[in-house]
Amino acid sequence: MTAWSGVGKGATNRDEAWLQSVMATTNSFYADLAPIYHLIYPDWEASIERQATILDSAIRELRPEAKTVLDVSCGIGTQSLGLAARGYEVTASDLSPEEIERARKEAARRDLSIAFSVADMRKAFVHHGRQFDVVLSCDNSVPHLLSNEDISAALRQFHDCLVPGGGCIITVRDYATEDLSQQQIKPYGIREEGGVRWIIWQVWDPSPPNYRVSMYFVEDRGEQGCTTHVARSTYYAIEIATLMDLMGKAGFVDVRRVDGKFFQPMLIGSKPAISGNGDRIPACV
Repeated sequence: MTAWSGVGKGATNRDEAWLQSVMATTNSFYADLAPIYHLIYPDWEASIERQATILDSAIRELRPEAKTVLDVSCGIGTQSLGLAARGYEVTASDLSPEEIERARKEAARRDLSIAFSVADMRKAFVHHGRQFDVVLSCDNSVPHLLSNEDISAALRQFHDCLVPGGGCIITVRDYATEDLSQQQIKPYGIREEGGVRWIIWQVWDPSPPNYRVSMYFVEDRGEQGCTTHVARSTYYAIEIATLMDLMGKAGFVDVRRVDGKFFQPMLIGSKPAISGNGDRIPACV
């Protein structure tokens, strides 16, 4: 859903061929997942509705008059579809052309108007060239960027994409609660769809501050053998406190963590509003 670059907070320049290789691998990860990504959720349609309800409430608290939303890591549309159905003017982008194509089909099937495009979140404002009431990045997308430098570059672009007084909502894993000292298995469960049984799990291979994820989908059509699909990617296990600090350095104010509402911690910040005389005013005023 995003690009890879660098490794951990100390990363600087990398060989161009290596960068192209890891970006291609990230795209391959989501290209492979695009047709079946919805199976990650026990009931994708219910998740679309539930997440839209939560995000709508958060947006209304953050900016009651909000109408325009930019989803910079939309994937197959889990958040964008639900928000568009609630009347928001949604613009959505993702690094994966395959996921964007799937999202377009899902929007058309629901008769929703969403402006989809392929873009790297580190170039969000360069690509979209306009400002929005809210910028959104959910489902632990930001940690696909493997250095503080690249995350900071993305956050500055998010900030540039906001109108004065606009808000940013990011959801991420809380890596402080994860044991990255050893391999882990993360079961997602069993899904039944169209007469096919799917068994889904992740394997995490730590290499601090990063970890490599292998996501397995076993496709069982009731025959003697099964087909196993696997997609692999790498994440930066950035601590939430560090990410919040980077948000502040990127220009966001009133940066806060909200737990217990979304399925991941929500990090919320605002772009300073501008008074009539051009002075910045706090977002809480």
